[in-house]
Amino acid sequence: MTNRINKVIELLEQNQPVYYTVAPDVSYEGGKALAKTFADYIQVSMEHNIYDMNALGAFMQGLIDGGPTASGHRTPAVCIDLPLEGSSEADVRANAWMYKQALCQGVHGVILCHAESPDAVRAFVQACRFPFQTAGMKEGDEPGRRGAGGQMRAAEVWGIPPDDYLLVADPWPLNPKGEIMLGLKIENKRALANAETTAKVPGIIFAEWGPGDMGMSLGYPNAHDPPYSPDMEKARNTVKSACQNAGIHFLEGAHTDDVSSKIDEGVMFMNCYDHETGVKTGRAHTKRTMPV
Repeated sequence: MTNRINKVIELLEQNQPVYYTVAPDVSYEGGKALAKTFADYIQVSMEHNIYDMNALGAFMQGLIDGGPTASGHRTPAVCIDLPLEGSSEADVRANAWMYKQALCQGVHGVILCHAESPDAVRAFVQACRFPFQTAGMKEGDEPGRRGAGGQMRAAEVWGIPPDDYLLVADPWPLNPKGEIMLGLKIENKRALANAETTAKVPGIIFAEWGPGDMGMSLGYPNAHDPPYSPDMEKARNTVKSACQNAGIHFLEGAHTDDVSSKIDEGVMFMNCYDHETGVKTGRAHTKRTMPV
């Protein structure tokens, strides 16, 4: 028996790092093929790929039909990035329909790309919350803006009644009962300048520094992979420090030979470029007991 719908949250509650893989094929067949993935969650990337909710819905169904996971979860968790940017509150408000549609397909997490300002991040969190959810809110905070009508399909994907879905489809740990994870990409110079304040917006669970985009912002055509220049290292450490100060988790890539040291450094969300080999090394390092 699992304690959570979202496997990532269950692992974080055990103080275990989590590992993801990127979906190469967002289709029914692609979902079925990844249902038994070695990873804890799957990142679906539509930031630079086609925005296709039909494909996403089919992918989620494929995960269900190919599951459950060895850990007993109905599906691996799914986190999506979308082709809208957090350059301003107005930009997020105008494009928040993308988040709402993705959540209605049953994804477990959403990432805001180019999170440049705390106002944009607050608008992002509000777009992903139902108005009646008040956990973690302070006087004067705006309520959520996610509307009724799309919860039926999402509840079906999660394998729970729609009324139950409404109660748990909320950001964790802002809501201790929540099953949704919200993340940020602090991946350009403008975002870097506000990293400390954006990371502290309530409702965020992790952030990454996006070395590919960060490198371009700093003037490099392709600086995604190490070794990094001093200004890239400074950008990386700025985002990592902002995460630590805000009490959220830092996401970064890792290899088999450095996954253990990154865990010791505090990295809790990882994409292991060596895939299953690196993930096995990391899980052994933390003496993880939950099955894949």
